[in-house]
Amino acid sequence: MKQEEIIGFIYEEAFLLDTMQWEKWLELYNQDARYWMPMEWNQTDPLMQQSLMYEDMLLLTIRVERLSGERTFSQKPKSRCHHVLQAPKILEINEENETCKTRTAFVYTETRGDILERFSGWASHDLILVNNNIKIDLKRIDLINFDSPFSNIQLFM
Repeated sequence: MKQEEIIGFIYEEAFLLDTMQWEKWLELYNQDARYWMPMEWNQTDPLMQQSLMYEDMLLLTIRVERLSGERTFSQKPKSRCHHVLQAPKILEINEENETCKTRTAFVYTETRGDILERFSGWASHDLILVNNNIKIDLKRIDLINFDSPFSNIQLFM
């Protein structure tokens, strides 16, 4: 994996989310991938500690189907989102295992009707090369305000 490809991949993921291309976004994930949003600062265990989200591909697929469905009345009007990313920081590239770890600071806005919510934090990606394609093995979202009360997060950060 080359640095330019990795950075481009992370920006492309945000673009797919912002343009609601859910199926293409799911294709970025490895079949055993996880999407994790910890509930505590420096949380290390998603199974033995509470998390805001900890989803495998089955749960991600169900959420995408719900968001894409015409009979999803809770999404009328549909939620929309916008990501503003700092340049992704590559923390580690392991050429032998064809893996990479990154961290990207972001500001995320989600809106539905007249409700607008803004979140800030860091997105960490564990990436893996599968058949010469970069795939997400783990996406971790660490919110700055993880301990604040907020309404349901409808989309993906």
